Amino acid sequence: MRIYHHWRDLPEAARGATVALGNFDGVHLGHAHVLRAARLAHPDAPLAVMTFEPHPREIFRPDDPPFRLTLAPSRADALAAHGVEILYEMPFDAAFSQMAADAFISEVLCRGVGARHLVSGPGFAFGYRRAGDTAFLGARAEALGIGLTVVTPFIDAGGPISSSRIRHLLRDGTPDRAAEMLGRPWAVRGSVLRGDARGRSLGFPTANLALGRQLEPARGVYAVIVGLPGGGRLPGVANIGRRPTVDSASESRLEVHLFDFAGDLYGQELEVALIAFQRPEHRFSGLDALRAQITVDAAEARRRLDLAAPRSA
Repeated sequence: MRIYHHWRDLPEAARGATVALGNFDGVHLGHAHVLRAARLAHPDAPLAVMTFEPHPREIFRPDDPPFRLTLAPSRADALAAHGVEILYEMPFDAAFSQMAADAFISEVLCRGVGARHLVSGPGFAFGYRRAGDTAFLGARAEALGIGLTVVTPFIDAGGPISSSRIRHLLRDGTPDRAAEMLGRPWAVRGSVLRGDARGRSLGFPTANLALGRQLEPARGVYAVIVGLPGGGRLPGVANIGRRPTVDSASESRLEVHLFDFAGDLYGQELEVALIAFQRPEHRFSGLDALRAQITVDAAEARRRLDLAAPRSA
């Protein structure tokens, strides 16, 4: 997949695509539904996505807690897995936010990327103060010779599948239900930080990751699958929270113990997929009680991951 961070002076190979529009946070089943519609609209055209980085909400509501399901690298990987060939990742800042809706269509979509066809969900809004909607987009695009497909929401028993629903499920400690809407387990990706080696002293060495701008799910213990830099995958048990028994840190972090692994992961990037929530975070009477509980947690994680593993016929 080719990624562009601008719309001016693009090579011809980056023009003439069917372009799906939106934030695509999470790249969930609803987004996959939009991408299928985009592919069907013009099977002979390249499939592209135009999205925005950072997410506009991070600009307009900077004091909100982190909410991103996928940061840019994870989103790009997920879009590529759905067959997207071109990603226009537009830098979103104060100047871009003040672009008029008509200018976005004429300058960015038409003259800039030379879109052949546009695809969006019914709620797509754009331009200064979100003045543009799909009706405006369709009328203006038609005048410029660009087609538009507005895709109906992808619905399950609970209603339209959306990023906001998935965020609620993760905050409620139901990553398995979130995975059903994503089409894959939700994961935290980040570089391993140096910690205080407390886990090693307890007999359970951990790799520590900062959550950063990613959503903080329910605090507690999870059974996880960890993607390693070389492409391998290992089971493990993780805690997300502030370690109330040890130091009550001001910021939550993810600490993951990889089963049957010995090695130095400092500075390397891991992807920790949450498979099952086991228990909430709470304070223990001391390190011995904490060590005993981690032993129980690890055994329970092994059991859950064994049950979740696919079986051969």
